[in-house]
Amino acid sequence: MESVDTHDLIFPYLLRKVTERAALASYKWIGRGDKKGGDNAAVEAMRSSLKELKLNGTVVIGEGEKDDAPKMYNGEVFGDATTSNHLDIAVDPVEGTTYLAEGQTNAMSVIAISPKGTMFDPGPAFYMEKFSAPAETRGKIKMDWSTEKKLRTVAKLLEKDLESITVFVLDKPRHRNLVEEIYQAGARVSLYPAGDVAGALMAVMPDSEIDVLMGTGGTPEGILSACAIRAMGGEFMGRMDPQLATEIVRVREAGIDTSRWYDRDELIGSEDVHFCATGITSGLLFSGVKSAKHYFRTETLILTGTTKEMVSLTNWHSR
Repeated sequence: MESVDTHDLIFPYLLRKVTERAALASYKWIGRGDKKGGDNAAVEAMRSSLKELKLNGTVVIGEGEKDDAPKMYNGEVFGDATTSNHLDIAVDPVEGTTYLAEGQTNAMSVIAISPKGTMFDPGPAFYMEKFSAPAETRGKIKMDWSTEKKLRTVAKLLEKDLESITVFVLDKPRHRNLVEEIYQAGARVSLYPAGDVAGALMAVMPDSEIDVLMGTGGTPEGILSACAIRAMGGEFMGRMDPQLATEIVRVREAGIDTSRWYDRDELIGSEDVHFCATGITSGLLFSGVKSAKHYFRTETLILTGTTKEMVSLTNWHSR
C-alpha cells in the first residue's frame, strides 16, 4: 500500500488520529501516580497509529534517552526511508508525564511532521531556553536585551500597556530571577508547573491570555513549539541551556554553542509543516479527554503551515 500524501488537504485530519488515540490511551492513567504507565500507553497507541497511516518518516525528536525509551526513540524509522517523500517526525506522546500522573493541568499528546532534513536535531541537549511571542514581534526582539527591554518592546509592538502584558513561565526554581525581573519590569507572570508547548502556542494565538513565553524547558518541546509557531507565523527563538551535569558535559563535547539563539526557521526549515496536539488533561489550549457513558470526547488543535489553517476540532469517540 502506498504511503499517505502529506499534501492532500485531508492529511491533517488523518494525522490528528495519531494524537487522539495517544490521548485516549493515556486517559486511564490520569492521577494514578504512574507516569511510565501513562507514557507507555500513549507511545504504543501513537506508534501503531503511525504505522496504520503508512507514514514514511524518521523520528528526529522522540522519547529519547532522557526517557530511556525503547520505542518512538530518536532515529526510529517508519516506512521506507528511501522514498522521495520521507519525512522528519517530532513526537511527544505525553507532554507532561509527571503532571498526567498527578492529575494536573496541560498534559497533551503532540506530533509534528516536515520534509526530510528540515527539522533541527539538538543532539544531546535536553533543555532549551525559549522565547515565544506574536507575529507582530517577528525579528524585532534581540535576545541580548534585558528582560525589561524585551517586554517593553513587545508591549509597544502589540500596542498594549506593559502592565497588561502576561508572561508564561514554568514554575521552576531556575526561573526565580527571571520571574523577579518580569515583576520589576511591570508585567504579569503566569506560572504553570508544566506545559510550555501550550504556553508557547498561547503566546502566538490571537485573543489569548498569554502574550509572551520565556524561560527554560525541554528541547523536544521547543522543537515541537517551533513547528507549530512557524505554521502560525509567530515568533520563536531557542538557545540550548543544559541543566543536568551529564548533559552539560555531553553538550560541550558535541561542540554545541550554548550562547547562540536559534531562529524559528533554523529550528524548522520548511513552511510545509503539520502540527497536531490533543488534550489529555484540561489546560490552556483545550479541555482534556472527557468520559461519558457511551463516548469519550477529545479536543485537538490542527495547524498547517502551507495554508496557515488553524483548526480546533472536537471529536466524540464511541466506547
